[in-house]
Amino acid sequence: MERLRSWLVVLCLPALAFAESPKSNGENTYKQLELFARVLSYVENNYVEEVDQQQLVYGAIKGMLETLDPHTVFMPPDVFKEMKIDTSGEFGGLGIEIARKNDGMVVVAPIDDTPAQRAGIKSGDQVLSIDGEDTRNMDLARAIAKMRGPAGKKVMLTIMREGFNAPREFAIIRDHIRIASVEGALYGGIGYAKVKNFQERTDLALFKELERQRGLNGGKELRGLVLDLRNNPGGLLDQAVAVSDRFLPGNLPIVATKDRNKATVNEEKSKDRDTEKPYPMVVLVNAGSASASEIVAGALQDHQRAVIMGTPTFGKGSVQTVIEMEDGSGLKLTIARYYTPKGRSIQEKGIGPDFVVFEKDAGAKSEPPTREKDLRRHFKNEGTVEEAVVKQNLPENVKPWDVSEKLDDYPLKIALNYLNGMAPSGRATARAPAAPKP
Repeated sequence: MERLRSWLVVLCLPALAFAESPKSNGENTYKQLELFARVLSYVENNYVEEVDQQQLVYGAIKGMLETLDPHTVFMPPDVFKEMKIDTSGEFGGLGIEIARKNDGMVVVAPIDDTPAQRAGIKSGDQVLSIDGEDTRNMDLARAIAKMRGPAGKKVMLTIMREGFNAPREFAIIRDHIRIASVEGALYGGIGYAKVKNFQERTDLALFKELERQRGLNGGKELRGLVLDLRNNPGGLLDQAVAVSDRFLPGNLPIVATKDRNKATVNEEKSKDRDTEKPYPMVVLVNAGSASASEIVAGALQDHQRAVIMGTPTFGKGSVQTVIEMEDGSGLKLTIARYYTPKGRSIQEKGIGPDFVVFEKDAGAKSEPPTREKDLRRHFKNEGTVEEAVVKQNLPENVKPWDVSEKLDDYPLKIALNYLNGMAPSGRATARAPAAPKP
């Protein structure tokens, strides 16, 4: 309920903008609505078969929103209900984040320890059909609805992937997914915390995990921390702000949002309380790190609180708000762009890592992962979009460490080795290449 109230507060902004629009625009809108009503009347009264008025209206709304960016969508009541369940971290489904690319669907990232991941679904997979229904031109909300549902039911996905000679079918059984948004481990006094998504109470879960690791460390402070945001598709903005705040001293900007007139709507700043000690940090990111993940990575990078390692992030630099309609349906509407503390828009660009670290099995001939810039109707960045990131040499203190030697996760191994190479009493930030210019 609190979340819904916050959505409504944000919605006052576009409402005021409409109220102040020139009178001529309002008159033109009424003429267009009159045209829509006339067409609707013709269809209802003269179409060769009986029609469902609600489905006609829903279809018209979806068609209207399809002229906008890919993150503005209309959700029928059943889909909207599932979306609200998502933020609680519990739902019935496959555990997969998808997006539209051209006329089809692609996997942004499978959520860890879910049926999709266990079945072998990977980031960048093309979803050709869901239960036999072709996904070409399929509405994103419908695709999500088809994959969601009661636990124990099978969903058949037809997947095409680089290296496949032909599409393959994946039979995946839905599960009641309870996503623990944070999990972690302790490696020789260096903490590791993986944030899977930003849902309700993610910041609290992160705090509890760090406290658990301090307990395992004999009550002593951590020597450093790897914050893993790889394949984190985002989530609630307030939780991204809270997680950033946890690692920053007070009164520092975290993220700013600007509306269509480029006016700053809101600027979130850190608070001088519950701040973690200034131990060295590495943040791991990849192409599956999107939205709220990019807010955290951008804030910690701009304030030189952490070194960013991995590959460029997804590049979603827009803010959505959600409006619940009278019939239980919902509208997810893009209302602003967000900017990092240094004024960078990461739209299309993503967050460029300070040190590029590829996954061990990522070859040079691999198909580039899907990012925001690949999505149909995406917003353009106001500046120049850099298509490539120059690979940076890793610092000299990345040396083998017996604690991490047996890890199969190559980027995590590099991050741990990097932190271990720093003096135990090292500074809060490590030297790294300058953050990319806006």
